[in-house]
Amino acid sequence: MQTKRYTVSMKARFKYRVYPTNQQKTALAQLFGCCRVVWNDALAFCQDSYRKGEKYCGESELQKRFITQAKKTEEREWLKNVSNIPLQQSIRDLNTAYKNFFNSCKGKRKGKKIRPPKFKKRKSSQSARFRIGGFKVNQHTTSLARIGKIKIKWSRPLPSEPSSVTIIKDSADRYFVSFVVEIQPPPMSPLVGGIKGGKNCGIDLGIIDFATFDNGEKVKAPKPLKKRLKRLRKLQRNLSRKQKGSKRREIARKKVAKLHAKTKDTRTDFLHKLSTKVIKENQLIALEDLNVSGLSKNRKLSRAISDLGWRSFRTMLEAKAEIYGRDLRVIDRWEPTSQKCSCCGEKGGKKELSVREWTCLFCNTIHDRDINASKNILKAVAEGHSETLNGRGGRRKTTSKVAVSCETSTTFKYKQLSLF
Repeated sequence: MQTKRYTVSMKARFKYRVYPTNQQKTALAQLFGCCRVVWNDALAFCQDSYRKGEKYCGESELQKRFITQAKKTEEREWLKNVSNIPLQQSIRDLNTAYKNFFNSCKGKRKGKKIRPPKFKKRKSSQSARFRIGGFKVNQHTTSLARIGKIKIKWSRPLPSEPSSVTIIKDSADRYFVSFVVEIQPPPMSPLVGGIKGGKNCGIDLGIIDFATFDNGEKVKAPKPLKKRLKRLRKLQRNLSRKQKGSKRREIARKKVAKLHAKTKDTRTDFLHKLSTKVIKENQLIALEDLNVSGLSKNRKLSRAISDLGWRSFRTMLEAKAEIYGRDLRVIDRWEPTSQKCSCCGEKGGKKELSVREWTCLFCNTIHDRDINASKNILKAVAEGHSETLNGRGGRRKTTSKVAVSCETSTTFKYKQLSLF
């Protein structure tokens, strides 16, 4: 396979589907189990040390205790049957998880506070990471240490040589490999300037129309869960009738998992294509900070909101704005975008969700609710209104300008879909 080479310093993740043989599936199952056991043993030791009041021992001590010394015992001697690279990486990941947790508790890590690492389960998705020296990329296959050559389906070429590869097995028994590579932002049209130069857009996210732009364009969401809800209920009822631990229950579980995977793929495909289109066509993008977790507690709207993927769409826009050098701004969630008139700026009061069109009492302009809100979102950015830094709003600190630009040494996680 030919790869395009760039002189770059930005990292991205490329994900591909792989098809291991039955023998390789057995070897991968053993590898996943070893990585999971090493993680759980080290985590249990750290928790016991914390209860006794002892300090965190560190990465090197954990590797020595739960890999090197564990292989010499009868209980863990089967750790010798797999490659040592993913076992060491499992300890590194645990060390990174604890480091992020400690920084979050001390206030050194931005954003919402994170929880300490948890034990890995056997029935959830499994993964193992190989660093340089444990894998090799070929034209039609990928070679992994102690696993062999696995057939891979190249949906697009790798831009450069990967620095690591992660083998993943999801709940639907599908296998993927994820490469971390160095990339260069693709050449784009020379859009310059913020409000005064280049093309700008304000986006209002909703349930009926997923995205409404300030120019009047509306985009419908595929709503994959709503279309498959009847089928999902039938499969879940069938699963509940099966005896736990039986083969028929495992078959029924896989059917439910495959339907969930298909639903997720449909939603992710739509969000990637729309976010890429928005980023390519605009220099400045304005969004409203939505309290998705709070809105999801509404029992009448929770399923519809979860089916849309508002937060995933914002995350994709943030990542792609970094790559393409675009300016993404998020206004405060308390800005009355649905109450203001986009023409005269006067407030018309709160309106029920059933009111889709209304007439301004001050300038007699007839407004579409969503289009008017998108115009106000863009206007709020132009007027320099405060923008949320951490996505939580309320009493949190805000700033008048949040510009997004290309930065180095940033890792973005992307699916198999094309981003460029």
